[in-house]
Amino acid sequence: MQLGLVTYMWGAEWDLPTLLKNLRITGFEGVELRTQHKHGVEVELTSAQRRDVARQFLDEGITLVGLGSVCEYHASDPAVVAKNIEDTKAMIKLCHDCGGTGVKVRPNGLPQDVPVAKTLEQIGRSLREVASFGEGYGVSIRLEVHGQGTSSLPHIKTIMDVADHPGATVCWNSNDSDTDGQGLEFNFNLVKDRLGTIHIHDLITGYPWRELFDLLKGAGFQGWTLVEEGSPTADPIRVMRYYRLLWETWAVVPDDLP
Repeated sequence: MQLGLVTYMWGAEWDLPTLLKNLRITGFEGVELRTQHKHGVEVELTSAQRRDVARQFLDEGITLVGLGSVCEYHASDPAVVAKNIEDTKAMIKLCHDCGGTGVKVRPNGLPQDVPVAKTLEQIGRSLREVASFGEGYGVSIRLEVHGQGTSSLPHIKTIMDVADHPGATVCWNSNDSDTDGQGLEFNFNLVKDRLGTIHIHDLITGYPWRELFDLLKGAGFQGWTLVEEGSPTADPIRVMRYYRLLWETWAVVPDDLP
């Protein structure tokens, strides 16, 4: 497994050179760039600016894991869904041009005036469309386990069954609801074969981190675990260094140790 950052709170106010430097000095190997933050990697960038972004990542030895969009496909208005699909396609092109490999999207709830099954199918069909588009650019789509109702892992499995494209993957979000129903292992197994990235949060909370990392190891997961912190800190560099050490206690397989 590899450790990276999501620029949700930590990194949100850093320009791109500062962000890349801070990742390097704290031992974070990659980053998912959240849209609308100070690094400024947005669809408005010109071709030359996109090449410059890719160059900066290469020069610093940091991986652009992908882009964190706010695109979502659950709306009851077809025009809203269509716009989000087109916005996703624009993000796919941006991700490709900047050297990334994936775009994060999300469901964000279940409209009350629409049957749940219909909404889940709509999200799945939309996901399949953007994943098919992304295949032409070498960019996968990562569906975040997110939203009121839609963060239910059985619902995520239904969506992924509809989105039957290899480029459609799951971004596990480490929600408290992951333990609902028959528990974490059951819910994990629903989507373990479709995992793309893992969002992790404060590793000293009550979430069953040891069980999650054991499940990831058991599934042979070798991808990105990305820190997505919702709480600002006065000294992010110091905290990130501690976080790296704590992460290693959960994520590193004994054979990987020196």
